[in-house]
Amino acid sequence: MSGVRLLVGTHKGAFILTSDGKRKSWDISGPFFAGWELYHLKGSRLNPNRIYASQTSGWFGQQLQRSDDGGKTWEPVGNVFAYEGKPGPHKWYDNTPHPWEFKRVWHLEPSLTEPETVYAGVEDAGLFRSTDGGKSWQELPGLRNHASAPEWHPGAGGLCLHTILQDPSNPKRLYVAISAAGAFRSSDGGESWEPINRGLKSQYIPDPDAETGHCVHRIALHPGRPQTLYMQKHWDVMRSDDAGSNWREVSGNLPTDFGFALAVHSHQPETVYVVPIKSDSEHFPLEGRLQVFRSRTGGNEWEPLTQGLPRDCYVNVLRGAMSVDKLEPCGIYFGTTGGQVYASADEGESWQAAARDLPAVFSVEAQTL
Repeated sequence: MSGVRLLVGTHKGAFILTSDGKRKSWDISGPFFAGWELYHLKGSRLNPNRIYASQTSGWFGQQLQRSDDGGKTWEPVGNVFAYEGKPGPHKWYDNTPHPWEFKRVWHLEPSLTEPETVYAGVEDAGLFRSTDGGKSWQELPGLRNHASAPEWHPGAGGLCLHTILQDPSNPKRLYVAISAAGAFRSSDGGESWEPINRGLKSQYIPDPDAETGHCVHRIALHPGRPQTLYMQKHWDVMRSDDAGSNWREVSGNLPTDFGFALAVHSHQPETVYVVPIKSDSEHFPLEGRLQVFRSRTGGNEWEPLTQGLPRDCYVNVLRGAMSVDKLEPCGIYFGTTGGQVYASADEGESWQAAARDLPAVFSVEAQTL
């Protein structure tokens, strides 16, 4: 493994940052799809040169793009999500008189075991799968047709399916997170789903202990211990040690437990990173000091990581804008709504700006080359 590629989605295009194994200097290419919102880019773990991108415009609609040469060239794929040439939502024609409409693709997740399979999470809260590299798509309707679905309500960012995880030890087990419905698990490859929100408490819903209705911002797991999940909720950082069946709070000594981003160290399943934000009404760091917090104990005990990060800083770090590489020591990366991408090549001990003055960053995904 000789280097790292960062796939950065922004408000006005996509950028690709590359570095060698030292991760001290970065080359920047882009913008790709300039002027379009790039909600998410994700590379395949089975083929690092295969990258998918979600390209969105409020006027021109939704398009998926695919690159097979590491982002040098792109081709549109996925006629289900095709550019419509007019404003408004996109229609999923499921052989009914009134097709279901969705707004955008929030998340793309290539399969860990099947090189041509990729999943897409959309708003409003639907899940699609392609088995031919994104050329054609089929909805997995069991999620949207779950008995609790009529009770789901959108969060501030919409009713978005923003996280998809596949269990590397059991590829049929999938997890998704929906704002503001909660987390769900499938044991049959996405055909059927069950809510996994036991232990979550949310003060702004009629029943704080409800089975669904919780605003989950992010979930993550470590491939070496996939039964352990971490969650950044609207408020609270949570942990499950039984594949999501039960959750407990691990916010511990965090100065604030509101946030969006969450990542797990690539080699240490008990090392977790979050970026606390002041509150759900003030989306910027506490006291204007940008800080990443790290727990080496799987939660409860947290330490601030600040070396190289700015003061008097009032940016946000969105849910998809934090990632890790697989090098040793582990590299940690995040992007901000102020257009900075920060990189740490020493597990968060120190940070440098890999890029500045980009458009607002929506997502950051690290590929180890």
